[in-house]
Amino acid sequence: MSLWLGEAERTPFNWIQLLRQRAQQDPHKCAYTFLTDGEKEGERLTYAELDLRARALGAWLQRMDAAGERVLLLYNPGLEFVAAFLGCLYAGTTAVPAYPPRSARMLPRLRAIAADARPTVALTSSDLLAGVETLAGRLPELAGVRWVATDALDAPALAREWREPEVDGGTLAFLQYTSGSTALPKGVKVSHGNLLHNEGLIEAAFDQSEESVIVGWLPLYHDMGLIGNVLQPLYVGARCILMSPVAFLQRPARWLRAISHYRATTSGGPNFAYDLCVRKVPPAERYGLDLSSWKVAFNGAEPVRAETLDRFTEAFASCGFRREAFYPCYGLAEATLFVTGGTVGVPPAVEAFRTADLERDRAVPVNALDPAGRRLVGCGTSWAGQQVAVVDPETGRGLPSDRVGEVWIAGPSVAGGYWNRPEETERTFGARLEDGSGPFLRTGDLGFLRDGE
Repeated sequence: MSLWLGEAERTPFNWIQLLRQRAQQDPHKCAYTFLTDGEKEGERLTYAELDLRARALGAWLQRMDAAGERVLLLYNPGLEFVAAFLGCLYAGTTAVPAYPPRSARMLPRLRAIAADARPTVALTSSDLLAGVETLAGRLPELAGVRWVATDALDAPALAREWREPEVDGGTLAFLQYTSGSTALPKGVKVSHGNLLHNEGLIEAAFDQSEESVIVGWLPLYHDMGLIGNVLQPLYVGARCILMSPVAFLQRPARWLRAISHYRATTSGGPNFAYDLCVRKVPPAERYGLDLSSWKVAFNGAEPVRAETLDRFTEAFASCGFRREAFYPCYGLAEATLFVTGGTVGVPPAVEAFRTADLERDRAVPVNALDPAGRRLVGCGTSWAGQQVAVVDPETGRGLPSDRVGEVWIAGPSVAGGYWNRPEETERTFGARLEDGSGPFLRTGDLGFLRDGE
């Protein structure tokens, strides 16, 4: 059960009060476990320990007068990132998650993020500090930034200095930088209120509770990893087991073994992750896996393939995996994360449509065996407080079912725009329908409605 100030208004706490109450009510519950190399248990954090470390970093940032400033986070996968992100919220700063560059090829992205966000403080770990400080000395975008290794702070002493900042739903929580694959990365402005609303949607859609167990390998600096795997368990009071993306990619069986061992109820990733398991987990490694606890196998962040659902179900049915556990969903950073999803326990909607008609922006169903057809997977419906429309982007006219158009979104999860990009913010977040209603977020994605999905 998630925490609320008052059931009558269903007004959520901010993230500081939420974690503080978790720490007071259930201080010794293990909130997060990190699996070293994706297998052995490494660091664990209880709610009390997490609150202590967040207060300590919050106090240090308050010493630096960083309230309202952007704070860059550069960490390897692990729980130090989790504590640092929450420490930023405890200080009233705006977190800017990124990834420490491992090669020259990764430097342009970090430089673009630093030039756009203009952080005044950068957080990292002791094992990375010397390297990133040396690197930063060669980057003009990071000149003058104050660096600290958060794991070296005296947490008990600092925590006593912390003072709760003034934070409300409109306070910026973090900047989620887009992939930047075709353009410079843009910082999506995600507020405390956006996060709370979106986590409430995920809780309801995924049927989550304090009894849920979430296993994740997704990058923590990315919206699906941060919001889906880190903040969602904190929001509902569930347990979370994490491993690094590299551990999963090296041996995909590690993901499935963690689900089996910890009796995970919720876990997932992009479509490719399920294909990778089919290819890289041979029958001999499937022996002994028990995936019967897996209730929500979410699949998002890229197109969901019907063939993937078929292959994975066939490969792992003998391990207790059920096709109805698959949960295709749709979302994007500009809407915080989650936008649409189905009903837990109901098999995904899969239907074939004539390819030639799809290319003419019409969805005409055909027999599943028709060679002229293409099988598509439905990504569910919108949840409370969110509005999804399929629109002709040229006219702003809402389209009827089975007509392909641009997906537009409105609701409390839609972020506040792009950092320092007013014109792009207006174009993307300020769209209006033909009748003047709005504003809507223009996703740039094409889709159609079919039977309300």
